[in-house]
This record gives sequence, structure tokens and C-alpha cells, in this order.
Amino acid sequence: MSKRVAVIGAGFAGLSTGKLLKNLGYDVTIYEKDAEVGGVWASSRRYPGLGTQNPGSTYALSEHPMPKKYPEWPSGEQMQTYFESYVDRFGFRDIIRFKTEVVNAEYDHGTWTINTRETSSGKNGEEDVEYFDFLIVCNGIFSSPKIPHFDGSQEWVESGRKIMHTSDFLDINDVKDKKVVVIGYGKSSCDAANSIAKKAKETHVVARKIIWKVPKKIGGIINFKHLFLTRLGEGLFPYIELKGFDKVIHGVGKPVRKMLLTAIGGIISRQLNFKKCGLYPYGPLETIARTSISLATDGFFEKVENGSIAVHRDTQISKLSDGVVYLANGEKIEADIIIAGTGFHQEIPFFNKDLMQKVTKENGDFKLYKQVIPVGVPGLAFVGYNSSFFSQLSCETAAMFVSEYMRGGLNLPSTQEQEKYVEKRLEWAKERTNGNYFKGTYIVPFSLRQMDELLDMMNLKLSKFTRFMQWFFVVDPSKYSVLYKELEKRNEVNKTVIKGVGLHEEVGR
Repeated sequence: MSKRVAVIGAGFAGLSTGKLLKNLGYDVTIYEKDAEVGGVWASSRRYPGLGTQNPGSTYALSEHPMPKKYPEWPSGEQMQTYFESYVDRFGFRDIIRFKTEVVNAEYDHGTWTINTRETSSGKNGEEDVEYFDFLIVCNGIFSSPKIPHFDGSQEWVESGRKIMHTSDFLDINDVKDKKVVVIGYGKSSCDAANSIAKKAKETHVVARKIIWKVPKKIGGIINFKHLFLTRLGEGLFPYIELKGFDKVIHGVGKPVRKMLLTAIGGIISRQLNFKKCGLYPYGPLETIARTSISLATDGFFEKVENGSIAVHRDTQISKLSDGVVYLANGEKIEADIIIAGTGFHQEIPFFNKDLMQKVTKENGDFKLYKQVIPVGVPGLAFVGYNSSFFSQLSCETAAMFVSEYMRGGLNLPSTQEQEKYVEKRLEWAKERTNGNYFKGTYIVPFSLRQMDELLDMMNLKLSKFTRFMQWFFVVDPSKYSVLYKELEKRNEVNKTVIKGVGLHEEVGR
């Protein structure tokens, strides 16, 4: 009998992991608390105006291209449909348990005990328990909405006014003829504000920090993907260790690199009218590596310029009272609704305190070797905790890494060496991002470098020609599909290993 594997979540991470492991012969169950696949793209979490930051051609899973009829930047609804087609094409809907929330997961003597609860009202919250040999956490880093609490929040809500997260903002008619304040300046905040301005009486954005925005087409001509979604574009920013051509870029090529980034920054600034809108970011363009590259929402800056959207920069909400939002800079805004694009908590609500202490540091940083394997915790892995420009490829690569870990095909260093690696990476991430490193799970803009690390450890190779082309041309996800065939060959040879080895043991050591 094949080993049983539990996968929690049915977004990019959960689906790519579940599909791969099922094909390799494991008995897989995917738990999804929603009624449909898609994660952040599911209809229950999709705010009006949600669309991809990446062109669809670069955001597709390696074995499943985006439909040709889709626009270059698919909508949220189209993305959810794409997920459904992926499940149907590869025929693994039968292993997904929809409307099933994992409420507790405990590991003891090589066995995971998974307690679940039905989220469908028709099931009346029916609970169940199952047992597995291995657990893969794919709940994503955008699973628990973060809504800040302000002095006066409770009174605000009790008076009939609303405070909600962008992921809970599902109906544009909720803001019709209302005065709305949107918190944040990331993609979700700007997307939401852009949609809200078409219906609301007033639309305000409160931005604590103004970051760089990148238009879809720089200068109205060059698609941003040609500059940032290549190895050369990624190489413009120094990685934790410089190797190969990266040494040239940040050595003798440093003046050229600086000139190029300065020129691109100037073009973007003029194109989006940063100065006229009063939204010129602090620092040069290369500071985007400290947070993330945020794509400019179509129409947002035009609305700022014509007054449809008012942006209150370099400030934050200090208190709420009697329908008035008070800002730290002394400004006051009358409002009916507050919508927070303030990110997410990185929580694992189904782990107890003891288990959380094993996978995280005291400050909440995840102790994941290569962003996948929790140091010193057997029978467990994380996929999707290496969020990048190519999130879908990062998930697929991590899923491959887990399959090799389970097969015993990885030559992992000692626990002590893994801990040193994790500590070094977290310190680098903290310093590089001025503390905005998402508990160590965010690897932007070093997507390809991190995937290279995983592939090297698995001894899986893209062709030299493919890697060379990636330096100068946009990465084609389909080129990674050949790696699956090699994994299938390895697991054909090791079928007896899959069915016989105790996965709770520290394999690969």
C-alpha cells in the first residue's frame, strides 16, 4: 500500500504538489476549506478589479499554458477558471476535499493525525479524523487577512460603518455613493481604489510608504517582462552569493547597471507623472528589491491626477471617531467604509504552539531549509513559502524538491548546517529589505536563483540553451515541464522505496 500524504490548500502550491505526488504513486488527499480551487483567486476572496501582476504567459504552470483567448493580463475570474481547467485536464479532482477545513494537525511516532471540519452548512460542521505518513503545508502566505485595529474601531463598526480587508471586498455596489478610505499602497490597495473610484462618492488612499510602481509597458513601448522577468533583469539586484555572470554585473559592470536602472526609473517617473501626482517614491528604482515590484494599476495615476482618488502619503490612521478618520499628519477624512489592503498574517492555525515553535523562531520567522524543509522536523514540508515573480514555477520546483526528499533522493546537510543556512538567509533578507522580509518566505526578486538552488540539489537540469536564453528573453514556464519526466523515471525505479520506506524517518541523510 502506498504511503498516505496530506496536502493543505488548493492554490498553485497545493494543486501542483498534489498532482505530482499522485502521478508518482502516492495516496494523496488535498484539503481545501473553500468550495473551489484557486486560493487567492477563488471567488470568495476576489475583490473587484483583481488581476495578475504577471502576463499570463509567464504565470502559467509548466505543463498547462494559459488559454490563447485570455488577455495578456488575465482577470481574477479567468485565473480561477484556469485552475479548474488544470485539475480537469490532469484528472485529480477526486483527491480534493472541498469545503473541508483542517482544524488540527499533530505528529507522533511517524503518523500525522489530521482533524477536519466541514465548512458546508449542509454538513452542519461535521468533524472527521484521518491519518497520514507525510504532511505538506500549502496554505500560502496570503491566507489570514491582516486588519489593523485603531482607537475607535469598535465604535466605528457598532455605528453601522464598515472596516474590511480587500479580500473581503467582493461587491462593488457596497461602495456606491459612499465615502471610502483605502489603507495601503500595494497592488491590492491600488486595484481596489481604482475600482472604487468609479462608484464611490469619495475615494481616499492612506499610504504609510510610497513605493515604486512599474507600468505594464515602460515608456508605453517595452513590456516590463522584458526588463524584469529575465535572468539579466533579476541579476541587476545582488543575490546572497554572487556567482558566474552576476559577479560581472556587480563588479566591472556596476556603473552600467546603475545607469540603466536610473534611466528606467526616469522613464517610469515621467510616464506615470509621479511628481505631478505628488507620488514620487523615496530612493532610486533599485529599492524595489527591498519590498516587491508592484505593477501600476491601469488608470490609477490618471484618477489621482484628475482628483477622483486622493492619496494621503507618508502617514497613517491614528484614530476613528464619529465618521471621521484622523491621520497622524493632522488631516481628517469623513468616511463610511474603510478597506484595508494591509497584507496577511502568516499563520498556521492548525498547528499547536509546540509545533509552531519547532518550525519558526521566537520572532515568527520560518526556519525552512531552502524555503521548503523545516529544520529538524521530520514528515513535514512547505510548498508556496517561496513566493516570487514566478510563483507557480516556484511552487512546482518546491513540489519536485519535496518528492525527492520523500523518495530519499536528496543529500541534505546536517541539521546544524541547515540551521546555519537558514540563519544566514534570514539575516540577509532582513538587512536587504529593511525588515520587510515577510518572515523569510518572500524571495522577490530572486525567483530564478532560488529555483536554481533547488534544482541543483535535485540534480535536475534545464538545458544549457534554455538557461542561456533566459538571460536575454522572458522566461518560458513550459521549459520546466521536461523535469517531470526525469522525476517519473526516478520514481519508477524506486517504486519499492515509495511503498516501503517510513516517510517519518529523516530520509536523504
